[in-house]
Amino acid sequence: MSTFTSEPGIRLGGRYRLEDRLAAAAGWSAWKAIDEILARPVSVITFAAGYPRLDQVITAARAASRLTDTRLTQVFDVEDSWDHGYIVLEWPVGDTLGDLLAADSVDPLAAARIVAEVAGALSGAHAAGLAHLCLRPDAIRWTPGGGVKVTGLGIDAALTGLSADDPELADTRGLGQLLYAGLTGLWPGQDDAGLPPAPESEGRPWRPRQVRAGIPAVLDDITARALALPGEDEQRLFESPAEFAAALAAALPARQAPAPPSTAARTARQDFGRPTPPQRPRSRAYGPPQDDMPIRRRGGGRVLVVSLLALVAVGGASAAALHLLHKSSSSPPSRSSTSARPHASASTIAIQPVSAHGFDALNLSDSGDENTNMAANMLDGNSQGWATQQYFRSPFFGNLKAGTGLILDLGKPVKVSSITVTFGAVPGANVQIKIGNSNARSASNLASMVTVASADNVSGSYTFSVQHPVLGQYLVIWFTKLPPMAQTGNKYMAQVFGVAIHGTS
Repeated sequence: MSTFTSEPGIRLGGRYRLEDRLAAAAGWSAWKAIDEILARPVSVITFAAGYPRLDQVITAARAASRLTDTRLTQVFDVEDSWDHGYIVLEWPVGDTLGDLLAADSVDPLAAARIVAEVAGALSGAHAAGLAHLCLRPDAIRWTPGGGVKVTGLGIDAALTGLSADDPELADTRGLGQLLYAGLTGLWPGQDDAGLPPAPESEGRPWRPRQVRAGIPAVLDDITARALALPGEDEQRLFESPAEFAAALAAALPARQAPAPPSTAARTARQDFGRPTPPQRPRSRAYGPPQDDMPIRRRGGGRVLVVSLLALVAVGGASAAALHLLHKSSSSPPSRSSTSARPHASASTIAIQPVSAHGFDALNLSDSGDENTNMAANMLDGNSQGWATQQYFRSPFFGNLKAGTGLILDLGKPVKVSSITVTFGAVPGANVQIKIGNSNARSASNLASMVTVASADNVSGSYTFSVQHPVLGQYLVIWFTKLPPMAQTGNKYMAQVFGVAIHGTS
């Protein structure tokens, strides 16, 4: 008979160390754990010996692991041992949709865009034969990187023994409930979703426009067709997530550039860690465009501006995604002043990089490669920008390594004279600018590069002036210390939202 028990400190598979139990039910427990090989947090679900639904849960996890849409929580590892099976999942970050709605911090149009992303991810999952069946606001996260993450695909239903005769219809109704909640802040169902219940008439919820003024009629209609609400008897109801996703994508307006924020709004953004970008001509820099969409408190108060990335492409599986952040403001850096920042001279030109990668030269075992998947945002002006991974307990990369950064290929050898970098609003980053002639992500290449400028405790828009330019094709923004993440006490992460490079070729 097995004596296995899951408790803090237990190591699974020789690498996953359990830390904090997050939830438990009959026969299973959910944990926050650390993958000691990759030095990153993960979620782990453990099972008691003889757990009766182990086969169903393992099967669902393996099916989910084959999906590549990054809007869906990744499954990293599965162990189906009868006496101590477990599943290892991506650690979820960001606020849940339930958190945002409960705090009244998301406006209806922004919530509809979030649900549109969920619908796109679910339509791709159903095309692969996998359903969710447990769509609730707490299963949807808005990541710090400005994207959507759906948790529990297939696994939550298997854990609870939930099934449906028509899984597509069940998830379509779930998407309708999410949209209703996003538009009204109320939950149109009998189950407890952590939100106030929607008012009902004859056993069916009122339509969104009956609950709250100002909701676009087309979104009201889509919600009603997903939930079979009163007044939709003459219209064909949605029967699949793909139909719902297509209708919602067509209904959402194109994003518009926001008006310049007020002083109060700018202050709120800086508090939240998503500041306003400096105003500079697009011809002189590449970086985030002016296309943020506001997520606001409906009763006044702070304005939270978050980037909704590619939210009209919801017809199928996404090609790109995730977990961090937005355009930065011109918060005054501690070791430079605006008057001290040089203007590009007539003999210099703006240099446009041709590629960008995370530069994790001191930790090659890190499969995240310092968020290389976000690095292309620095080339196409995506307001999500680039960020290091999150590190815990220490601003010095969790005491795992001495630095990390972002490498830009300038296309040919140049002499850089100045680099203006838009960092996050929170001070605390120590940064070096390095120039080299190889893009190899290795310690030896890092050592061969020349440090041409540096600054400590930077934030906002900061210009590095190169006093002694050197010829090189690759420029590295190298962090030796990370700033704290906004509103957290023990997490650290650096952000870059734009870079303007000037020099001579």
